[in-house]
Amino acid sequence: MIGIFGGTFDPIHYGHLRTALDVMQAVGLEQIRFIPLHGPVHRNPPQASPGVRLQMVEAAISGQDGFVADDRELKRAGPSYTVDTLLDLREAFPDQTLCLLMGMDAFSGFPNWYKPDEILELAHLIVMRRPGEDQLSLASQNLLSKDQGPDISMVNQQSAGVILLQTVTQLDISSTRIRSMLSQGNLPRYLLPEAVLELVVEQELYKN
Repeated sequence: MIGIFGGTFDPIHYGHLRTALDVMQAVGLEQIRFIPLHGPVHRNPPQASPGVRLQMVEAAISGQDGFVADDRELKRAGPSYTVDTLLDLREAFPDQTLCLLMGMDAFSGFPNWYKPDEILELAHLIVMRRPGEDQLSLASQNLLSKDQGPDISMVNQQSAGVILLQTVTQLDISSTRIRSMLSQGNLPRYLLPEAVLELVVEQELYKN
């Protein structure tokens, strides 16, 4: 099984990495592909360039077995629609089960994504829930009510369509906070890998 973790990663930090490892170990994924978005549909454009964000992802996951940097969305022009990425991955890995990782906030808006039904035909959803995080939109609650249960075994038994709520380590870290610290001249050490921080400092990223 392959996990797909998309994001701007602007910059990538320990909140991304620890939760991905939690899911990988809990669900038994062979790998997780970190896919930097080219043009996010539901948020502001990234501040760092595509090439630099890919560099940061590669530096962050270096040495972790099963973590893979995937640049397929950066090579594709236009908005980053998840369904297009999953179709591309399905063609590249026809014999693998795909699991799309997302946070609770993203899942709350999932019914309004582009072609959500088709996404569920292509992959399972692994919703990363931090302890005490339970608020969902009505539409996403309705999606969960149709699911066949939160048992991890269902992910192994079906090729797609299962929605699994997976509890992950609670780390109150965000890329927004890191960018804000850097814009004020403060180093966000211990919030992201040192190799990523070195790239940020070297290229003078996120300064006003």
